[in-house]
Amino acid sequence: MPKDDTDSYHYKVMGRAIEVVDRLGPQASLDQIAAEMGMSTAHFQRLFSAWAGVSPKRYRQYLTLGHAKCLLADRFTTLDTALATGLSGSGRLHDLFLRWEAMSPGDFARAGEGLVIYWGWFESPFGPALVMGTEKGLCGIAFAAETTEEAAMEDLVSRWPKALFTEDPMRLRPWVLRAFGVAQDGPVPLYMIGAPFQIKVWEALMQIPSGHVTTYSEIAQAVGHPKAVRAVGTAVGRNPISYLIPCHRALRKSGGLGGYHWGLPVKRAILAWEAVRLEA
Repeated sequence: MPKDDTDSYHYKVMGRAIEVVDRLGPQASLDQIAAEMGMSTAHFQRLFSAWAGVSPKRYRQYLTLGHAKCLLADRFTTLDTALATGLSGSGRLHDLFLRWEAMSPGDFARAGEGLVIYWGWFESPFGPALVMGTEKGLCGIAFAAETTEEAAMEDLVSRWPKALFTEDPMRLRPWVLRAFGVAQDGPVPLYMIGAPFQIKVWEALMQIPSGHVTTYSEIAQAVGHPKAVRAVGTAVGRNPISYLIPCHRALRKSGGLGGYHWGLPVKRAILAWEAVRLEA
């Protein structure tokens, strides 16, 4: 089996494993989790450790609700400082380089009219992922672990209702393999399609290093609207490019997870995945 196919299989299995681990909670034994997965305990232990980099028991510690508060206490990033020191380039997405540009306000106002958007379904570390892109780069990543594939498709399509949508996963595949760390042979171009304020918020999110978090109020400060915390939260929630534009790294000042458009279990899983890799 080719390497990327093997990784896709592992991603599919581990996407389901995350759901099982999350559902059974921190008190579940390794035997219970393996039984739910329909695997022997030894096989599941090997497969999970190869995917996550740590044992299932260790990973469950990162999935606990208190982990968000620990992140906020230990790995809080002030965005102005991150930008000034170049911190955002450290350890991001397996050292992949993200290159991005934004659609003009006028083009956005036309709701994607005249724009061709290619789409396809892919396996990811966090369950099925609907990926969309234009000639310029990826413009959408939706996770369907906590929703249906139909709902994820409807969600992204509704953002650019006048665009022409064409199924073409092979066109997107090289970018997707780089995005999820299967290949590291070039940059991942992003094409951000949103209103000007949304794009400012998304650009601020790009400054948060992998394995770190910030707050909605910090993002509001960074975009020059310190009182617009609620509007910032809305813009964070409308981010169409999950994972690559890391809206999952935005928390409430209390340490609460806040919301996540594709489901809080997915947000917790991504934060845990990144924390594991930072400490490895």
